[in-house]
Amino acid sequence: MRVKLQAIPWERYLLIILGLSFLGITVLFPLLNIFCQAFAGGIKAYLISVTMPEARHAILLTVLITLISVPINTVFGILAAWVLVRYSFPGKVVLLLILDLPLAISPTIVGLMFILLYSHTVGLFGSWLQAANIKIIFALPGMIFTTLFVTLPFVVREVLPVLQSMGLEEEEAAQTLGASSWQTFWRVTFPTIRPALLYGVILCTSRAIGEFGAVSVVSGKLINQTNTLTLHIEQVYAEYQTISAFACASLLSVLALLTLIGQELLQGMDRTASRKATKTKLHPEVVLPFIANASQKKN
Repeated sequence: MRVKLQAIPWERYLLIILGLSFLGITVLFPLLNIFCQAFAGGIKAYLISVTMPEARHAILLTVLITLISVPINTVFGILAAWVLVRYSFPGKVVLLLILDLPLAISPTIVGLMFILLYSHTVGLFGSWLQAANIKIIFALPGMIFTTLFVTLPFVVREVLPVLQSMGLEEEEAAQTLGASSWQTFWRVTFPTIRPALLYGVILCTSRAIGEFGAVSVVSGKLINQTNTLTLHIEQVYAEYQTISAFACASLLSVLALLTLIGQELLQGMDRTASRKATKTKLHPEVVLPFIANASQKKN
């Protein structure tokens, strides 16, 4: 005998109100306050705040670090996920644990680690770097290295489960039909991992732009030299330039909103791709070029 549980309306509404209240207090109200404070002095003051020389340099430096870090971690993430899924080797579990270290270690500790390795005064390799006249700490290379470290897991962790669920059948079928390794990856593997790859790239980009702890330790916070956007926000806020701080913070808030929108769009693409994948294991548009290629080789 089954007992049907009837939901009591007031309890259901109470839970909804509590959930929305919690989201409002912790997410919505602070987000709205950022934009209210940013435009408190008017649009003109807002534009002056985000276009002042220090802010422009901070934005350009942040974009530069992101443009360097994200492509490197994207390529590394694809290769690392491919190796971990397609090959078995000793130390595979250890490599997976190492890839998760950036998520487990505090960014501030990451910055201290790089100082203990590459500082000219206390670094393990400091004397060698000083002899070669290479400056990493309190310079752009150190900021890039720390950003690479903290954004390392995002792409590989998104692509890895997709490759695991994909299997080898489609790739083996493509190679049987005459496809090369590059054709197999580009026409079979890449369309499958594309939504997960884009999702990982979005997360990696968002973290690279918003990184504060590790970069603040190794940058030195030099104005117009090593100040990223997050460091610029901290500096102007400490100098009681509230409008400038919140104006620049609104740029990061817009990025966060765009990240959420991008996640939703990619999830929709992923669901659509999953429905198509259930209908056929290998799409005709993928098979036909390989058949033509194989027939040409036979002729």
